[in-house]
Amino acid sequence: MRHGTLVPGSGRRIGDADWPGTPPQVASAAELPPPPTVSRIKVLHVITRLEAGAGGNTLLSALGMDPARYEVWIAGVPGGELWDRARAGGVRTVEIPGFRHTLTPVDLVVLWRLTRLVRDERFTVVHTHSAKGGFLGRLAARLCHTPVVVHTFHGVSFHPYQSRSRRLLYRRLERVTRRFTHRFLAVAPRVAEQAVEERLAPPGAVRVVPSAVELAHIPERFDPVARRVLGAPQATPLVGTVGRLDRQKAPLDFVRMAAALRAERPDTAFVMIGDGPLEGAVRRLAAELGVELTLTGHRTDAAWLVAGLDVFVITSLYEGLGRALTEALATARPVVATAVNGVPDLVEHGATGLLVPPADPERAARAVRWLFDHPRQAADMGRQGRRRARRGFTPEAMCAGIDACYRELLGLPPPGPAPGP
Repeated sequence: MRHGTLVPGSGRRIGDADWPGTPPQVASAAELPPPPTVSRIKVLHVITRLEAGAGGNTLLSALGMDPARYEVWIAGVPGGELWDRARAGGVRTVEIPGFRHTLTPVDLVVLWRLTRLVRDERFTVVHTHSAKGGFLGRLAARLCHTPVVVHTFHGVSFHPYQSRSRRLLYRRLERVTRRFTHRFLAVAPRVAEQAVEERLAPPGAVRVVPSAVELAHIPERFDPVARRVLGAPQATPLVGTVGRLDRQKAPLDFVRMAAALRAERPDTAFVMIGDGPLEGAVRRLAAELGVELTLTGHRTDAAWLVAGLDVFVITSLYEGLGRALTEALATARPVVATAVNGVPDLVEHGATGLLVPPADPERAARAVRWLFDHPRQAADMGRQGRRRARRGFTPEAMCAGIDACYRELLGLPPPGPAPGP
């Protein structure tokens, strides 16, 4: 007795075996009934400020996830140029009124608003960033019994240059919410190590997912057009930096480095790309030390302008990894960088650049002078730095690491071909 449904006009029934060697026939989408809508995994990123390195990293994390699988939201402090870009990329955004960079009594209201958002939207994953965003976001997720909570260390939130009371406060906030977190990510191996040493995360719970930068629009070598835009003659050695003019980036140390270098190389020109609260102090110190310094202010094309430099320098006192540093390496610029946090994971001394101690402008000046005196070795470091930046710090690699983290926590298989019968 034969079972199945007769196919009109074919003499066959549904379920009859195909003839040997006959490839299976796949119906076109137009022939099939419409499929049901498959729900996506809802992810909420909570970050204090959607700007600078951590903000850019978070935005790339949101934009790079598969939109067929994930519905991604970002919540954080209002203001900043990246919000419009997030919305243009299809990311749902929530700029929370009252959210500030520093802790204030208004944070109780911010926590209530965050909790209401998480409860109403029923996110599967809450992914937090930065100390304050991590504290409030993880606490809201805990109150709403969110299934998966992930926290990214973009750099440990406290450092020796903060007051003792501030360090103790941020350390306490991180440790309180540690037990609410299912997985920790870090932008560099040394950042992960420091998080474990400070007991911000338990051993074995931190996965390194390198912070990515967009490299497609960045030149792979020196660009004379960028040099002309910066206003320096082609024959003049040009040393520059990119970053916000604030205490973290130590822009006054850059000026002191420039003064020490000009004492022996008076033909050198200097440029700082960026703005910030210390701009006035930078101008005053440069005038006092007799340094001719160009300050461009904030530039949206900063990553391209770096290709016009001869040497790129960062004097940061602390730095998770450094997006501007990664971009400079991607343009094959010889670099001098302070050996802080995750920077030595990117800059290998003598191979992809030179490392110097923080708060030591004299050592930084000597390192820049060494690169000028050894142009062949400097060019080799630039090429090796370009290979490292362009192979290991792409948005695709970063988002694949985040996707793998989510899948593991949710019990989902890795992406691949559909399973057979």
